[in-house]
Amino acid sequence: MDWHSKSREEIFSQLETDEQGLSSEEAERRLEEYGENRIEDDESTSMLSIFISQFQDNLIYLLMLAGLLSIAVGFLPGQEPKYTETGIIFLILFANGVFGFIQDYRAEKSIEALKKMSSPNSTVRRDGEKKEVDSTRLVPGDVIYLEQGDAVPADAWLLEAESLDTDESALTGESINVQKDTDVREEDTPVAERGNMVFMDTHVVKGRGKAVITDTGMETEVGGIAEEIEEADESQTPFQEEVDVMGKRIGYLVLGIVSIVAVIQVGLTGAGPMTILLMAIGLSVAAIPESLPAIVTLTLALGSRKLLAKDALVRRLPVVEALGSVNHIVTDKTGTLTEGIMTVEKLYFQGEEFDVTGKGTSTEGEFKKDGYETDENYLRPLLECGLYCNNSERRNDDSEEKFRGEPTEIALLAAAKKAGLEDGKERKRSIPFSANRKRMTVIKEDSKAYMKGAPEIVLDRCTHILVDGEKKELTEERKEDILERNHEYAKKALRVLGFARKDVEDIEADDDKIESGMTFLGLQCMKDPAREEVKGAVEECRNAGIGVIMATGDNVETAKAIGEELGFDPEGAVTGREIEKMSDQELREKVKELEIFARVTPEHKVRISQALQDQGYNVAMTGDGVNDAPALKNSDVGIAMGQRGTDVAKKSSDMVLQDDNFVTIRDAISEGRAIFDNIRKVTNQLLSTNSGEVMFVFLGTLIGGLFFPEYFSTSESVVLTAVMILWVNFASDGPPAIALGEDPKVEGIMDRDPRDPDEPILDKKILAMIAFTGPLAAATMLPLFFLNIENFLQAQTMLFMALAFFEIIMFQIIRRDYGLKLRDNKYLITMIGLSSLSHLALLYTPLSGLFGVTPLGLEAWAYILTALGVFTLVEVGYRRILSRKYGDRKKEFDKFYG
Repeated sequence: MDWHSKSREEIFSQLETDEQGLSSEEAERRLEEYGENRIEDDESTSMLSIFISQFQDNLIYLLMLAGLLSIAVGFLPGQEPKYTETGIIFLILFANGVFGFIQDYRAEKSIEALKKMSSPNSTVRRDGEKKEVDSTRLVPGDVIYLEQGDAVPADAWLLEAESLDTDESALTGESINVQKDTDVREEDTPVAERGNMVFMDTHVVKGRGKAVITDTGMETEVGGIAEEIEEADESQTPFQEEVDVMGKRIGYLVLGIVSIVAVIQVGLTGAGPMTILLMAIGLSVAAIPESLPAIVTLTLALGSRKLLAKDALVRRLPVVEALGSVNHIVTDKTGTLTEGIMTVEKLYFQGEEFDVTGKGTSTEGEFKKDGYETDENYLRPLLECGLYCNNSERRNDDSEEKFRGEPTEIALLAAAKKAGLEDGKERKRSIPFSANRKRMTVIKEDSKAYMKGAPEIVLDRCTHILVDGEKKELTEERKEDILERNHEYAKKALRVLGFARKDVEDIEADDDKIESGMTFLGLQCMKDPAREEVKGAVEECRNAGIGVIMATGDNVETAKAIGEELGFDPEGAVTGREIEKMSDQELREKVKELEIFARVTPEHKVRISQALQDQGYNVAMTGDGVNDAPALKNSDVGIAMGQRGTDVAKKSSDMVLQDDNFVTIRDAISEGRAIFDNIRKVTNQLLSTNSGEVMFVFLGTLIGGLFFPEYFSTSESVVLTAVMILWVNFASDGPPAIALGEDPKVEGIMDRDPRDPDEPILDKKILAMIAFTGPLAAATMLPLFFLNIENFLQAQTMLFMALAFFEIIMFQIIRRDYGLKLRDNKYLITMIGLSSLSHLALLYTPLSGLFGVTPLGLEAWAYILTALGVFTLVEVGYRRILSRKYGDRKKEFDKFYG
C-alpha cells in the first residue's frame, strides 16, 4: 500500500489506531493475524533435511553400494547372499546417521536460540504507556519511538521527526543519510525519496522520532526483496575449514593405503573382490574423520551457550575461536569498568560550589553549601537546563519509580527532581549530541535554547556568564577559572558537564547560529564509581598476556583518576586531539606503552585498534554508540553493551555483554580458551585413533600376507572386518568425543599467554603425536593377533577389543596432557561407560554371532590389558618428551610435568 501518500487521518483510519497506539490485547490479536515481525529464512533447516544430510556423502554411497552388492553377488552360482553382514552395515550406518543428526540438530537449535536472543527490543506505546517490546512482536498500528542509534524495527509512517536522519543504505544502496519529515508524498514517489517513512533494517543516525507501524515482517520493503534482518554468519568457521582440508589430505593418503592393501590381498591372501571392496570402503569410512566438522560446530555452539550463561551473547560462532587468541582489549570506561549509574554530587553555579546528597537514581536529596542546606530555587537555572536538555524520562510502573535513558542524563534528571522541578515545556527543536560535537542543544516553547556538553566545548560557544543573577561578559579570566575548577573536579574522578542558555529569535536558524553567543550557567559534576570486581579482572587479563587499554570520552583527569583506581598506569595518558596530531607510526609506538586514552571519538578508537592490529595484535573492542559501529567491525572481536548499547552497535558486534561488565569479557576469553582446548582434544583423539585403524589394517595385512600366508589364504582372512571397524568408529569415538565438550577449564588457563591467531588446531606438536600414535598402537597390539593366530576367530576378536578400548583410553591420555582427571567430567565417564558396555555386549550376548566375534576368557583379556598398558606407558612418555620440546606453548603442561 502507498502509505507515504496518506494523510495522518487516513493512516489512523486504515490501521485502526491513534496517537496512543494499541492495547496489549489488541496487539496480541494482531500478532495472531499478521504473524511475527521477522524475515522468513528460506534456508532454515528442517529436521528431515538434517537427517538426510547425514547420508549425503560419497563414501557413504559407496558403502551402501557395497552392502547391496554383497547381497546381489550372493545370487551368483556357488555364492550365498550375505544378509547378516549387509544388515549390520546398514544398521551401523543408520545409527551413525541418527547420532550425527542429534549433533547437527542440537547445534542448529543452539544457533537459532542465539539468533532469537540477539533480536533487539523496541520502544512502543502500549496501553497508553511507553514499553520495551521484543521487535518480533510488533504489529501494524503500533506506535514506536525512535532515537539516535536505534534500528528501525518495521516500516512505519512518521508522526514526529525532530532533526531525524536515517541510514537507508541497507535498503537503497545510497550511502548518504536521509533527512526525514512528516510531509505527505506523491503516490508515485520512489522508496528512496519517501521522507515521511522509515523502513525495516535501516538505522537512526541523528535525532529522534515517533511513528506508526504500517507493515511488518515479509510485508515490509526489506521483506519484499527477502533480505535478512538477522545478521547471522552461516559460513564455515576457520576450525571447520582447517578440518576439511586435513580430511581431504587424509583421504588421499587413505586411498593410497587402500590401494596397497588391495594389492597385498589379491597377491598374497587370495581374498575375493567383494571382501577387498568391503574392506577398502569400510577402512576409508573409518579413517576419514567425516564427523569432525559436525563435532566442531556442536562444540562451538555448546561453548556459545556457556558464554551466554556468563552474560556474553555470541552473535557468530567463529567468535568463540577468536576469543581464545585475543591479546589486547580496548575498553570503554562508563558502565564497563564502572557501575554505569551516575549521581550528581557537586554543582558549580555563579562562582560557588554546592554538594548534592542522595545516591543513584534516588530523587530524594538536599543541596548544601559549606554543610548548610541551600534553597534549591537559587540553583534552578542550572538544574533546569539539565532537565530540559535531556532525553531520559521517569515513569511509574506498579508504583515503583523507574528511569529510562542514558546514565548521565538520568543523573541530571534525578538532580532536577530533587529540587522539585518538572519539565512542563514543549520542546520545539533539538540539535542532538554526537561524539564529534560533544554537546546537545534544545529549544523549548519559551524560545530559549538550552545547551549541555563538555565544559570546554560549551565555554567555546559562550560569550556571557550568569553572575549574581545577571548576564555578564565571559572574560578570559573567568573562562580560565571555570576550566581550572573543571580540572580539579576531573582529578577527583568526577564527570563534569557544562551548561548554557540563550534567548532565540528564530528557532529555524542554522545550528551554528543557534549555538553561538550562549550564556554560561555552571557545572554539574557526577560520579560513576568503579566496579569493585574489575580491578582483579584487569590484573588477571594482564597476567594472561592480554594488554588492556581504557579509551574513554571523559576528561583526561577523570580517566586517569578512575584508571589509577583500577590498576591502569596514568602516566602519559593521551587525548583524542593528541591522537589526531600523530602519524600512524607514532600511534603504533604509543599504543604499545600507554594504557589510557581520553576524550576519544569512535574515529580515534578505529585508529587505536588499527595501530594494534598492524603490529599483529588480536584486538577486542567495546562500544555502545551508533558511531562505534566502525570500531566494532574493524576489530577482531567487537563487543557491544547489552544494557546501554544502541541497536546499531549490537548489530555491528560479534558479542554482546548483557551486563555491560568488563569482568564478563575476562570470563568470555577464559571460556574461549577452554573451548579451543576442547576442540583441539577432540581433533587430536579422532585423528590419532583413525591413524591407528589404518595402521592395524595396513600392517596387519602386509605382515599376514608375508609371514602367515597359510592363515590368509581365504577371502574371510582379514585382521579386522569392515563391520568391526565401522562399529568401533561409531561406538568408541562419537559419544565420548561429544562429552569432551563438557570438559572443565584447566587450572591456570588465564596464566598462559594468548594463542597466536594464526596457530592452527593441528600444530606441529599434535601432528607429531598423530604420526606416532598410529604406528605405536599397531606395534603394541598387532602381536595380540599374530601370537594367537592359530585360533583365528579369537585373534581377530582380541584385536577388535584392543582397538575398541585403545580409542577409549586415548581420550584420557590426551586429557592428561591438560592436567585433567577422569572424574573431572561426569559426562565423559558416563559415555565411556556406555561405550565399554556396548563392546562387551557384542562378546557376551547373541550379538557376537552377528559381528563374527567370540567370547574371550580371562587369559585373553590379560593379554589385551598388557598390550594396552604397554601402549599407554610409551605413549605418555613420548607425549612428555613433546611437551618439554613445545612447552612454551602451554604453561599448564609445564605445571603438570614439573
